[in-house]
Amino acid sequence: MDRSPDVIPGMRYRDAYAAMDFLEQAFGFERVLVVHAEGGLVAHAQLRFGTGMIMLGSERPGAEAADLASPGSATPTMGVYCRTDDVDSLFARAQSVGAEVVRPLNDTDYGSRDCAFRDPEGQVWSFGDYRPSMEPQGNVGP
Repeated sequence: MDRSPDVIPGMRYRDAYAAMDFLEQAFGFERVLVVHAEGGLVAHAQLRFGTGMIMLGSERPGAEAADLASPGSATPTMGVYCRTDDVDSLFARAQSVGAEVVRPLNDTDYGSRDCAFRDPEGQVWSFGDYRPSMEPQGNVGP
């Protein structure tokens, strides 16, 4: 049975090795694969979080416009939500290594306990215990 995720966010970092270290220490990601490139760069990396995965690599001079977005834009265009059963422990872990809190622990009106952080290069990471349904739910609200 294929257990690989169907949606895998990808991103670039100026210092991909430091980003992987941070993601492991702060949030508990695990390196699955790291493809090293010349010049101390990461050509491609895969990190696992529960049953989910992200891919990342080093920002590369001369990369095509269609390549993954690079860090440093004034406004992030995407955030990543990671589901966990123990949001409080993850929050404490991330704070213990100095992760910047974007949204402190809170309980939402749709039944999730969640929080969010910004990593050292500006990417926003949200964590919560919300389990969205894959079945159509219709429209909600005004």
